[in-house]
Amino acid sequence: MKNYTEQPPRLFLKFFRWFCHPRMLDYIEGDLLEVYKVRVKKLGKRKADIKFMIDVLLLFRPGIIKPPGKYRNVNNPVMIRNYLKIGYRNIAKNKGYSFINVTGLALSITCAIFIFSFVKYNLSFDNFHQNPDRIYRIVTELHRDVIAYRSSVPSPLGEFFRNDHTYGEKIARVFTERNALITLRNGDNLVKFEETEGIAFSETEFFDIFNFPLLQGYKEEVLAEPNTAIITERIAKKYFGDKDAVGETFWLQNKFPFTVTGILKDLPSNTDIKSEIFVSYSTLKAYDPWLASDTDGWGGIRDGMKCYTLLRPNTSITKVEEVLSAYVKIYRPTSKNVHHYKLQPLADIHFNSNYGGAMAKSNLTIVFVIGLFLIVTACVNFVNLATAQALKRSKEVGVRKVLGSLKTQLFWQFIFETGIITFAGIVIAAILSYTIFPFVNQFFNTQIPVNVFSDPYLVVFIVALGIAVTFFAGSYPGLVLAGFQPVAALKGKLSRQTIGGFNTRRTLIVVQFAISQVLIIGMVVITNQMRYTQQSDLGFNKDAIVLVAMANGTTREQAKTMKTEIQRIPGVEKLSLCFTAPSSEEDWGNSIRFENSSEEVNFRTSIKSADADYISTFDLKLVAGRNIQPSDTVREMIINEAMVRKLELKSAEDAIGKMITANGGSMYAPIVGVVKDFHDKSFHEEISPILITTYTNDYLNYAVKLNLAEAKYTIAAIEKLWLRQHPDQIFKYQFVDESIERFYESEKTTLRLIQIFSFIAIIIGCLGLYGLVSFMVSQKTKEIGIRKVLGGTASHIVWIFGQEFTRLIVVAFLIAAPIGWWFMNDWLQDFKFHTTIGLSTFMLAIGCSLVVAAATVCYQVIRTAMANPVKSLRIE
Repeated sequence: MKNYTEQPPRLFLKFFRWFCHPRMLDYIEGDLLEVYKVRVKKLGKRKADIKFMIDVLLLFRPGIIKPPGKYRNVNNPVMIRNYLKIGYRNIAKNKGYSFINVTGLALSITCAIFIFSFVKYNLSFDNFHQNPDRIYRIVTELHRDVIAYRSSVPSPLGEFFRNDHTYGEKIARVFTERNALITLRNGDNLVKFEETEGIAFSETEFFDIFNFPLLQGYKEEVLAEPNTAIITERIAKKYFGDKDAVGETFWLQNKFPFTVTGILKDLPSNTDIKSEIFVSYSTLKAYDPWLASDTDGWGGIRDGMKCYTLLRPNTSITKVEEVLSAYVKIYRPTSKNVHHYKLQPLADIHFNSNYGGAMAKSNLTIVFVIGLFLIVTACVNFVNLATAQALKRSKEVGVRKVLGSLKTQLFWQFIFETGIITFAGIVIAAILSYTIFPFVNQFFNTQIPVNVFSDPYLVVFIVALGIAVTFFAGSYPGLVLAGFQPVAALKGKLSRQTIGGFNTRRTLIVVQFAISQVLIIGMVVITNQMRYTQQSDLGFNKDAIVLVAMANGTTREQAKTMKTEIQRIPGVEKLSLCFTAPSSEEDWGNSIRFENSSEEVNFRTSIKSADADYISTFDLKLVAGRNIQPSDTVREMIINEAMVRKLELKSAEDAIGKMITANGGSMYAPIVGVVKDFHDKSFHEEISPILITTYTNDYLNYAVKLNLAEAKYTIAAIEKLWLRQHPDQIFKYQFVDESIERFYESEKTTLRLIQIFSFIAIIIGCLGLYGLVSFMVSQKTKEIGIRKVLGGTASHIVWIFGQEFTRLIVVAFLIAAPIGWWFMNDWLQDFKFHTTIGLSTFMLAIGCSLVVAAATVCYQVIRTAMANPVKSLRIE
């Protein structure tokens, strides 16, 4: 019996080990000995020894192995050119495989470029100022039964902080009046503009804190005098054309003239300071005496009043907040609405939703994770198809290894092939990004700059992403190919386990489907929540009601006269004079006293000023008492059920006749009615305690209930009547249902993103699944032919393939369902009123996956199953 464990000739083995570089031993000696053992078994010891000696001598021919000290670099320029050439040939040979991979990578990289630009743009907000780490905004926490957050402060706080303490190197107060009416006068001609971002009454130190450079004028002088202003280049061109704007005059609300004393460089898009008109703060005394007062101003907070400070270096934030807390004890000692003044870092302003931040960091995290999912999905496609294709390349690998190729050479060859595919995907993605980004900005209402070829950060990101994708997608298939045993490869006896195994591909397919299903679950939950906000009963009627803004300076009598005339217009069904709609971003918070109590209640109340027609116009439901009577003064009040609960009354009927004192004592009247709760803000917030009364000084709108069939003509008639009364102002109106929809702009943007990315993830998954099924079908062509000859039907053959993928989808669902539920349940917690995640959500996710997989698998399998079995059997 032969001893198959005998060693080859020692002399040649020593010769090989002596002249072979140690690194070479790891790659070649094991293969030589493996081949030797096979030969001993088949040919005998003597013949195996001869062939071993020949193999060793052949290895030392030029270009294979060189003596120690001259061991060649496997990645020298010649080899790299060779890798690229072979890689290009293999890609060209397998066009379908290459198309699937390039398309998947191009789509995912395009999304990655958008997401990188989106995240980078949001992270760049207000980071261009000098000393941004020392710039803070003073904000207010209102502590009552709940904590409320305001980005504003009482107007005197900034002046007191400047005079009393030295912590602030610079301090500036800014009051922004939104939707400002600006007029220009040229003889008898009047040109009107509405500035939605408003006009900012600013102290001069504002421009010492923030880096908004002046192109004309000196920042120490431009706003030093009352009725002076500086405007941006864009506004200067808009108002005055090509004329020099310095020295020109414009009017605010047709009452307050301002002379332009400086021109600012246009504000960048990545700043949360949006006003492009800055006027002298000293003019605020004429515009709003109460707000400008350093004594009366402690009594409340106006939303537009901000205070910024540039702290001195190494100043303790804790100490500053301690000295700010003293103002509460001094100036608001009896108020139950306890203020806590805090310092908000500049870097936090854009992201903190408590203080009106435009973009929550959690949304950026969601977008980043989605982008990562898409990249992983494309890489999974690549790995799946590459390992599936490896069987076709087994003999190529076997020949290369027998001729002396190292594992590292084979590995790097496949990495370079992957690199070529990745590079093609990057080129297509760059072209797509450059082409479609203007439409993306328009679709999402953003101003994200994308300079694919000139932004150094984006270029570095794309290069880094390309390298990461190349190694992530190419490493495992490269290791699989490089690890083939040459004898088994040349004999075609490699098993599926040897080439990565179908278990590996099963795992990758499960990962791919799990990612898609998580995205689908997220899309379904957000869609259901948006539908819930639109279809839920808000407690009032929002349909076909338009709010027409009153003209500035409208008197009580003018408003009543206009109301009478509007009611005569055909198509007007109901009309009310009011502060705002029942649900609105506008809010007048107030503290009240109940009955004969000398102390204020410990909760905040929202006052809705409105006349007696408010209840019927918005179809509010009375649950107790009656409606208020028409009046020009505060004589009666209506409250909501939330107020009844806050007052700890047993029932709505118990509230009737009780007295309420509000607005610092200027309102004192009995409760005559209780209305059913209605949503006064978005579904993110609880329903506030509401007080409705006839406070005419606060009427700002005509709420008009229209006949929708004639709405277009009715609004035109109202506009004509309105402008006849106020020719020097701008007619403005908005539908109530449209204003409510604006509560959820952030959620709508997130929904659009998830919809698009889910669709792209499904496309990438379909491409990969199609390629994998095509390969499996080609491997089982003969088996399909035999089954058909033996009586197998097309449906039976489809099921053979389909059941495998069905099991994988179910496994993916079992992974995706808890992950999707956890993420989306956490997202829903941001809403005080929200839908539930029901079974239908998960059924829809798995159903979509099954339908997509079935459509992808069935097309390829049915085409093969319907083919003539004779042709199938002749293939081999």
